[in-house]
Amino acid sequence: MAGSARCVVVGGGPAGMVLGLLLARAGVEVTVLEKHADFLRDFRGDTVHPSTLTLLDELGLGGWFAALPHSRLDRVALAGEDGRTMTVADLSRLKVPHPYIAMAPQWDLLDLLADAGAREPSFDLRMRHEVTGLLREGGRVSGVGYRTADGAEGTLRAGLVVAADGRWSAVRRSAGLRPVSFPITFDAWWFRLPRHPHESGDGLVPRMAPGRFAVVIPRIGYYQIALLAPKGEDLRRLGVEGLRRNVARVCPELADRVDHLASTDDVSFLDVRMDRLRRWHTEGLLCVGDAAHAMSPVGGIGINLAVQDSVAAAALLARPLLRGGVTASELAAVRARRLAPVMAAQSMQRALHRAVIGPVMQGRRGAPPRALTGLLDRVPALTAAPAHVLGVGIRPEHAPAFARRAPLPPRAATGRRSG
Repeated sequence: MAGSARCVVVGGGPAGMVLGLLLARAGVEVTVLEKHADFLRDFRGDTVHPSTLTLLDELGLGGWFAALPHSRLDRVALAGEDGRTMTVADLSRLKVPHPYIAMAPQWDLLDLLADAGAREPSFDLRMRHEVTGLLREGGRVSGVGYRTADGAEGTLRAGLVVAADGRWSAVRRSAGLRPVSFPITFDAWWFRLPRHPHESGDGLVPRMAPGRFAVVIPRIGYYQIALLAPKGEDLRRLGVEGLRRNVARVCPELADRVDHLASTDDVSFLDVRMDRLRRWHTEGLLCVGDAAHAMSPVGGIGINLAVQDSVAAAALLARPLLRGGVTASELAAVRARRLAPVMAAQSMQRALHRAVIGPVMQGRRGAPPRALTGLLDRVPALTAAPAHVLGVGIRPEHAPAFARRAPLPPRAATGRRSG
């Protein structure tokens, strides 16, 4: 099987789906290849930040998103040594249409983007299509090879291939692009516990105990929890009883429900990585999102950055794709535009790793530094700055004119979840 498109996007995550939709709205013939049968994967970055919510409004999709089940977070806080809760980032101070982080299952957001894309004649989403390699011609990438779920193989020629296939990007590896990695001393173990109806849930308050750090995210009817552990320590070896004791120690207010962890199979492992490519492109290929820069889960900003990469890429590359080809300098312009926001976000995450998470994981501290909590106590207005970095970013991207739409009519269910 052989075919062609102006642009082939590898990966149906937020970066790939946003890029595919925006390019299609410009009239670019674009094919998105996703290796899975559906989008149903848990603990895959369910944060939708204020800048992404604004983007959805600009695309006419704000009403569609508002109809999805979701919860809202308007502050990030830390518990001090005296037991008081100190707000670190107050998103309600932001002067934006949506001054909060929406927590929605990522599969719902991806379904929404897929439905929006299906309205565009030049948009083609192919599920169960795994990319197996790159096609090359005259020293440049000219397309991809793929395999379907039934074992059939084919090729797609393209004027541009975009790697949006995540931090373990097979496309990036095939292109010979190697990231520079930053040291990370912890991994994350994700699970959920019940949330009682009377428990408040408008804020994110990490919990700390010497040697353990937990992020408890309030969702509708449950808490989504990331329990951090030193890198290389397999919490499943503790057994379910040992895991329950660890959770109760760092989150004593949840001790009454740790029995809902029935086995270690209820825990999902995230090998935390942080890296960044020196070059995001080679001839005929561009990397965006985690394929260009893997982020720590701290702040949940990886999705926001990935989406903004895609908006910038669409704005810069739609016209060259329509005229028939994209030059190396035009691909380099995407990195040039997005590098400063990525570097700033990774620098912030690394500073938090060193000042807060690292000492807690090493058992040297069971609470945030007193200097930090004291400063925030004296100057509450300082909480606006981290809220801006977290919720909006250094250089927020807005939908280009060709992609903007008036609010779309209510969306009908598609049944895409079944694959």
